[in-house]
Amino acid sequence: MLDLTEVTNYVENHIGDFHQKRIDSLANLKLKKVLKRKNPYLFKAKNVLTANDIVKGIVNAHVSSNEETIFGDWLEGLAIFINSKVYGGWKSGIEGIDLEFDLNGARYIVAIKSGPNWANSTSLKKLKEYYKSAGKALRTGNSGINVISVNGCCYGKDNNPDKGDYYKYCGQQFWEFISGEENLYKDIIEPLGYKAKERNDEFKKSYSKMINKFTKEFIIEFCDDDGAINWGKILELNSKK
Repeated sequence: MLDLTEVTNYVENHIGDFHQKRIDSLANLKLKKVLKRKNPYLFKAKNVLTANDIVKGIVNAHVSSNEETIFGDWLEGLAIFINSKVYGGWKSGIEGIDLEFDLNGARYIVAIKSGPNWANSTSLKKLKEYYKSAGKALRTGNSGINVISVNGCCYGKDNNPDKGDYYKYCGQQFWEFISGEENLYKDIIEPLGYKAKERNDEFKKSYSKMINKFTKEFIIEFCDDDGAINWGKILELNSKK
């Protein structure tokens, strides 16, 4: 049975890693590198007229995407920790597989994702290849092993978990699957707020400095003397061969 005190302690001891990586991702950001990845035509079509608006747009898009990845990795660690306490699971060393554990005579191999809508046809095909390869590798050492493949998603729903050659458990189903606890998906939400205000205040300071720094750099590099945005310069950086 899961000891929720251990879960709370784990979260409080490790949630700082997530917040620090958010700050580090800003510190390593470069304006021109981000501009090269963005669609300048979209900014023009939306009639974006100020350096500050463009800078906020590209930084906010980076932050949103990056946070999802960072927190997804963090939740994966939490899931593995919880499973290790209940079923003795471990971080898998097999490519494409995050968690392995034994239960009721079967070996479960689990690929953990943040939410249910992570896959397109190509990535889903790749996941199935990982499952197939992992099953083959495990059966090489034990031909009689019953390997069950699972795609676990930390939030969301999927009312048809049986996908034929693997199972997909989302949200409540996933957390219950790895822990045996029906309400774990609710129990873990409160500890996640540990020192959140202090951590977010630190992030906001770093974010504000980055916006100011990038805005100044953008004005120098991509604005004319009268303050107008020089779209030609942006397109040359972004698209010129």
